[in-house]
This record gives sequence, C-alpha cells and structure tokens, in this order.
Amino acid sequence: MREAAPVPAPTRTVEAVRATIGDSEFDRDTAVTRRAPGVYDIDLSAGWTIISAVNGGYLLAVLGRALADALPHSDPFTISAHYLTASRPGPAVIRTDTVRTGRTLSTGQASLFQYDEAGTEVERIRVLASYGDLDTLPDDVRTTARPPVFPPMDQCFGPEAGPTPVSGSSAIADRLMLKLDPSTLGWALGAPSGKGEMRSWFGLADGRDADPLSLLLAVDALPPTAFEIGLKGWVPTVELTVHVRARPAPGPLRVSITTRNLAGGFLEEDAEIWDSADRLVAQSRQLARARLS
Repeated sequence: MREAAPVPAPTRTVEAVRATIGDSEFDRDTAVTRRAPGVYDIDLSAGWTIISAVNGGYLLAVLGRALADALPHSDPFTISAHYLTASRPGPAVIRTDTVRTGRTLSTGQASLFQYDEAGTEVERIRVLASYGDLDTLPDDVRTTARPPVFPPMDQCFGPEAGPTPVSGSSAIADRLMLKLDPSTLGWALGAPSGKGEMRSWFGLADGRDADPLSLLLAVDALPPTAFEIGLKGWVPTVELTVHVRARPAPGPLRVSITTRNLAGGFLEEDAEIWDSADRLVAQSRQLARARLS
C-alpha cells in the first residue's frame, strides 16, 4: 500500500561499512518471533511508512519471512497478497497454515492481524504462497524479455534532488537507495508524460545486497506509475502477486514498472526486477485503486 507525496524523502547516505544479509535494518525490521507453531509476533516498524501507511512491499516481506520459517522450504517462488485493511506501525500477529508439502514445493497461507481502537482484532493482509529452493533450479533460460534500458546510476536522480519534504512524510525513502530514470520523472516537475512508466536503480540504503525476501519489498518501493499518468494522491494496493525467478546477484537492481490500463478507478502495475548479471529475478502484477479527483 502506497500513499502519494509531492516528492520522495531524502535518501540516507550509504554507510561506510555495508550491511550484510541477515544483519541489516531490513532484516531486523522484518524479523518475527515464533510464539507457538504457526503463530508469530512482530512490531511493525514506522521506518517503512509513507505518511502513516505501512508500505505493502514491507508487509509482504514480513509475511514472507514468517512463511519461510513455517514451511519446509525457505525461498518464495510465488506469493499472492490481498490487502484487506490498512496496517499501521506497532504490534501485530501473523498466523500461518501449511496447505501442502512436497519434495520441491510447499504451499502455505498466512494472515496478519492487528487490534483497532475498539480492541477488536482486524485482519490486515492475507497471502497464499508456494516456496521451494531457488538454488536447485536448472540454469536453462528461454525468454524474450530484455533488461530495461535507462541511464547509468550517476545520470539518474535520487529523492535528495527534489525539494525538502515534510518531516516524517516518507520514512521508507530513508531506508532505500533509489535513482530514478529522468524520463519517468515528469511528474516531479509538474509535467507527467502520461505513459504510466517508472524505472529506477534500487538498493537498500545500508548497502545490504538483495535476496529473495527483499525482492518482495522492491516490487512495491518505487513511486506509483499513477504519478506519470497525471494522478495524485493515495494509490492503495488491492492485490499483489510476486514471482521470484532467481536468487539475485550482488549489486544494485533495476526495477521497471508499467501501467497500460486505468479503468473504473483501478489500475495495474506490472513490474520486472533485473539484477547486476542481467537476469530477470522477479516479476509482479499489482491491482491498485486510483483517486481520479
């Protein structure tokens, strides 16, 4: 779930000592504590919010981590999430259920719950996922897909190039390394292209390399394509499906997102993520609401 802001917040300078997978802010903030078999506790971090909304990719990574613990396989191959109500920073509980286990794939479902102001438990997000072992997949690749072509990182623009945002308006941007393709930044200059495209170099601000769980964050971390269509405001996710195709190589990712259809107040976002070895490591499709006025 993403909420619009005039421009993203400044990106934190990458620390001199790069964080590693398993020992980074992302890992700490997505860590879950097993309370009982299939039941996990977490305190959703305010560091992954836009205004007051918890980012949908961060939430998907949290649930993905719980399922990686609950299932006999550790890597998400496909995960589909329905966002039911808006999550907020603070305590939450995740309940998982194993649907099926096999030799190469296991399938499970998970839901995240929080309490509302009246003390009633409310389901925020529900996912169904299949997990396996990415390292056992064959190397054979037959594809017509090609990596996105856009300028090198030093010719792209990070959030720090924009005006100073309202304090606290986009905490998640402090935790990301984003360098946006200038041809998809018309919205930031008041002249959206109308093409519904967004492209960016992507990484975590502390230098941690990508892994399958952080790919679940990356597909939902860029500004909405709705900006380049000329829309403003909140673009809440209704459903998001991610396919993880390979374990990413070290180095920055390239993220390309396109929208071809806006109708009835809903739009789709199709995302591709390419690693430093020019491999398509993840794909996603998201259905989101668009505010038309």
